Amino acid sequence: MSSSADVMLASAIAIAVLMFATWVVSVVIKNASIVDIVWGSGFVVVAWVSYAVADGDDTRRIVIALMVTLWGLRLAGYLAKRNIGHGEDYRYRAMRKHWGARFPIVSLVTVFLLQGVLMWVVSIGVQLGQVPATPSFGPIGTMGILVWMVGLAFEAVGDLQLSRFKADPANAGKVMDKGLWSLTRHPNYFGDSLVWWGIAIVAAESGLGAWGFLGAAVMNFLLVRVSGVALLEKSLSKRKEGYADYVARTSAFLPRPPKG
Repeated sequence: MSSSADVMLASAIAIAVLMFATWVVSVVIKNASIVDIVWGSGFVVVAWVSYAVADGDDTRRIVIALMVTLWGLRLAGYLAKRNIGHGEDYRYRAMRKHWGARFPIVSLVTVFLLQGVLMWVVSIGVQLGQVPATPSFGPIGTMGILVWMVGLAFEAVGDLQLSRFKADPANAGKVMDKGLWSLTRHPNYFGDSLVWWGIAIVAAESGLGAWGFLGAAVMNFLLVRVSGVALLEKSLSKRKEGYADYVARTSAFLPRPPKG
């Protein structure tokens, strides 16, 4: 019988190998942006490593693994399509300019190692939710799937709407405020957050997997205060005409009807 320590150690090793390999590739191609694509697929690796090592309730294990896989591969595919061929993201270009020749080593610690640690913490529910054999998958798990489905829909539809908006040259420099973007300025981040709360609920039914709420809270914090809403808002407020008006009438994160 596998223990929670076995699963968590196996996941940590898998993440370390993945992120180190990604860093090596980033140094060779001189583009650290590939870490953004690997972020989603890294959780998929964790899900299936945990599935292979754990021997808990079969239904819960496959449900958690599939939930993470659908979310992670969709996100990785979307970012790959958006980023490949467009050069290094401005965040990493700024870091590269600041650190010069030391950037590869600095990025190993502050970008790749840091994201690896965060990946391990956020995925705690994915790991531990697959360990207990009892109780069996039940109504709490079903509720988690429903929350996850709403989140994935918000994220996927929001990304699709934004992609179509940007593809129209007539919208250059304009603010996307239609569809889900009229309810929240960041439907993709809201959906991402909801996905992880849904996964946490599924994992929590196992008892031990309730630690997944910690992972969901960390992801929520990152999306709102660190790498998501807060970071993007600073950039958009400078680049998009009329963004201040959009901010005044539209919720930053939680969906609600626009003001006015």
